[in-house]
Amino acid sequence: MKYILLISVVLTGFLMVSCGEKELDVNSLVAVGGKKYGGEFKFMSSEKINSLIPTSVSDHYSSRVVSQLFDPLLHLNTSTMQVAPAVAESFRVNDDATVYTFKIRKNVFFHKDECFEGEPHELNAYDAKFTLDLACSGLEINNIDHLLVNRIKGAKAFNKATRKTFNPKGVSGITVLDKYTLQVQLNSPFSGFENIITNPSLGIFPKEAYMKYGKELYKHAVGSGPFALESITEDKITLKRNNNYWKKDAFGNQLPFMSKVIVTYTNDKRSELLAFREASVDLVLEIPVEEIEHTLGTLIEAQEGKNIIHKVRYEPSLSMTYIAMACESAEFSNADVRKAFNLAINREGIVETKLEGEGWVAMNGFVPSMYNYPNEKVIGHKYDVAQARALMAKSGYANGDNFPALDFYVNAVEGSNAHKLCQVISEQLKTNLNVTLNIKLCSISERQAAIVSGKAKIWRSGWIADYPDPENFLSLFYGGNITNSGSVNFFKFHSEEYDVLFERAVSESNLEQRTNLLVKCDQMIVDQAALMPILTDDHIVMVNARVRGFKANSMESLNITEVFIKEPRR
Repeated sequence: MKYILLISVVLTGFLMVSCGEKELDVNSLVAVGGKKYGGEFKFMSSEKINSLIPTSVSDHYSSRVVSQLFDPLLHLNTSTMQVAPAVAESFRVNDDATVYTFKIRKNVFFHKDECFEGEPHELNAYDAKFTLDLACSGLEINNIDHLLVNRIKGAKAFNKATRKTFNPKGVSGITVLDKYTLQVQLNSPFSGFENIITNPSLGIFPKEAYMKYGKELYKHAVGSGPFALESITEDKITLKRNNNYWKKDAFGNQLPFMSKVIVTYTNDKRSELLAFREASVDLVLEIPVEEIEHTLGTLIEAQEGKNIIHKVRYEPSLSMTYIAMACESAEFSNADVRKAFNLAINREGIVETKLEGEGWVAMNGFVPSMYNYPNEKVIGHKYDVAQARALMAKSGYANGDNFPALDFYVNAVEGSNAHKLCQVISEQLKTNLNVTLNIKLCSISERQAAIVSGKAKIWRSGWIADYPDPENFLSLFYGGNITNSGSVNFFKFHSEEYDVLFERAVSESNLEQRTNLLVKCDQMIVDQAALMPILTDDHIVMVNARVRGFKANSMESLNITEVFIKEPRR
């Protein structure tokens, strides 16, 4: 038996506030180590957040908020990329990596809510099972079944049986051994299963909330995270401090420090930067470098103290920006056409000129550079207009004849880097292949509706790692993820050869052999031109200097738990 003990560097604690007791005034608390309690942390999202149910969240805009409200069984330390304790204080794995046993931390309580009928509810193994069961279901509320359905014993059958109603018996491979012990049995060995469990969309929430609120659950985020939901409106989400949070920092300070977290929306990056300059928000994500100087002021203004004191933080992002094609459509079912589109794009030129050097060209397949993955072994597509035209002619589309004009769905605001990227891609395809793509700017939800309906044949998208494993990127192309309710294989790429190779890779316990198999999977995606990898990026953020303890990370997630406010000296 392989035992894994997760030893937290923080002390756990619990401060119970009874139903009749006054809410704690966070400003009355005294922190040590130069830290302070109180204040509001404000930032903007460029995409509307419509649901705060963890299992319904499949984009990083929503995930950034959900991760403040819910705790999964395990966390990923984004500084070390190692699994860390959360709701589960430890876990153990059997010798062949098919059975995981999680020990649930005691004295972790859910946020106070009417669904508990006035009584505090301690999170336990039954709540963890309910969450994982729901994440395996075929219900509309679940958009993440691809994470678990093909891995957990009995999950696939449960998924098919719960397309309309939830079965309270749950998944056969997920069992409660006692109040604080949960066991998960896998179909085959998968030594990285603990990484999957860190996904914020697997944040634990109670069956009581699901039963009480039903379709209105999206407005009732009952979690155990550092912040609780205060309100959600069309234009703002407000979170308040969870005074009963279980975690303390290295100095013994009860976390979190902030009184509130406020999320508003922006239609364009310039208005977001102006809000930052006026100190209306504390953080700017996904900075367009060309806008900073114009918006934040000149060097002279900085010397005169007229612009806001700020810090810029960046980390290489575990992400890939790509153009997806509907592989089963009449337009893109031919791999030669998909290859032609790939070869007709000058990725280097796009990054160096149109994007002014922002981003890194995707030259080596779909998986970005990450620790212990030799993506340099994957040979990507090179710019070759002559070969691209030859492939189009071979497919019956010489000089673009007979190839229809298509709507190009782009989830971006006008003038953004994403918009500029797709403009130049459209221009290059017109110039090199005489193919017409009409850009349709839209939201993520609008793009998704067009994809599901089959209306979208080509669209811009991106993938940010749920966990730092090449398998997380390559699972997008697995045939088993096409029909699940939470499908990530929306381009409907299917290759039996790929599926066999991928299944061998994920069940391989030898790290070197597993990596070699994943490299072969990556190369197969390039060879079949399943999509058009364009670029990877750096995660660049700008933060008000009064915000302390904030760290950017390659997962592009937000951890506000230990953030505090301390005004800088001028």
